[in-house]
Amino acid sequence: MLSNRQLFLLNTAQTSTSPRLIEIEKAEGLYLYGPEGQKYMDLVSGFAVSNIGHRHPRVLAAIQDQLERYLHVTVYGEFIQAPQVALATKLLAQLPSTLNNVYFVNSGAEATEGAMKIAKKYTGRSAFIAARKAYHGSTQGALSLMGDEKYRAPYAPLLPNVTYIDYNDPEQLAKITTETAAIVLEAVQGEAGIRVPDIGYMQQLRKRCDETGTLLILDEIQTGLGRTGKLFAFEHYSIVPDILLTAKGLGGGMPIGAFIARREIMAVIKENPILGHITTFGGHPVSCAAALASLEVILDEKLMDTVAEKHEIFKTHLKHPIIKEVRGIGLMMCIQLASFKQVESVCKYCAQNGLMIDWFLHHETALRISPPLIIEEKEIIEACRIIKQGLDNL
Repeated sequence: MLSNRQLFLLNTAQTSTSPRLIEIEKAEGLYLYGPEGQKYMDLVSGFAVSNIGHRHPRVLAAIQDQLERYLHVTVYGEFIQAPQVALATKLLAQLPSTLNNVYFVNSGAEATEGAMKIAKKYTGRSAFIAARKAYHGSTQGALSLMGDEKYRAPYAPLLPNVTYIDYNDPEQLAKITTETAAIVLEAVQGEAGIRVPDIGYMQQLRKRCDETGTLLILDEIQTGLGRTGKLFAFEHYSIVPDILLTAKGLGGGMPIGAFIARREIMAVIKENPILGHITTFGGHPVSCAAALASLEVILDEKLMDTVAEKHEIFKTHLKHPIIKEVRGIGLMMCIQLASFKQVESVCKYCAQNGLMIDWFLHHETALRISPPLIIEEKEIIEACRIIKQGLDNL
């Protein structure tokens, strides 16, 4: 009889030639558990998904309650479904008044696609600007915004009329013109190795968009739902995007995404033609119930209040001669090393010693730190101890 490992390699599509092949049997709170009793502290959060930890009791209760009512009943936008209504109402109540209409989808990539469509239709323009080393998803529209030719070229031709700029370079904002439908930027660049923009840069960006009638689409798929110490990272910059993208941490572990804009912009999908954007499973009632419970946990338990403090604890305990830099914002951080060989070695050591850590798509010389927001001081110190032991063993 074949093992799960063998069946995984045989029957499931592989995304790389070297998957990590760590089998998970259970997850709870901050920890992942393997089939033979292995226990791993999770410093990755399923790539910024499990912001409130794995299987939070309030999320499980919300899921169970919705299971007793209904699952999928129809495509998004036709029937009134209480979980969608409740989540939209609660989410929008936390946002500026100009972000007052939400469209629920299945993922961050789908949120990117929907936002691009409404930007083109609302402005009547077709040009987009994106940043080099960006990541907005792997579907063809989102991939067109990825400023790394290595990832785009094998799937060409993609969308035309996309211009790439360097992130956080104010001089290049002049490339935004009256022909630009939207500029799509991460509120903090994630896969580029956690690049936090200057506040002045983000404010100049907002001003340039206003001057040219260009929509500002901020991708908060990784940064959202408390990870930076604010519910959304744009709050750090004293600006408001025209369209906001969210996913990952929104669902409390369930699949869901959303693009959010003012009603005037979102209204373009209602006619000419009708049903201008359709998703069958977007806003799935179980996912919406879980997302509402997760949002309420973040707010009720004041998880954002300790994020900045936990950031400093990590920085205090991550001092080592091999570490070049520890950078980031809130619990979205990275440890800069000298080579991918070092990163790979430390990741392997950490996994063997009960700590799950990883690297970045566009920046393989740094280690990713994005633990659940519920992590406590003693756990941070223990995680740092294991990481430094891994560095000692290089």
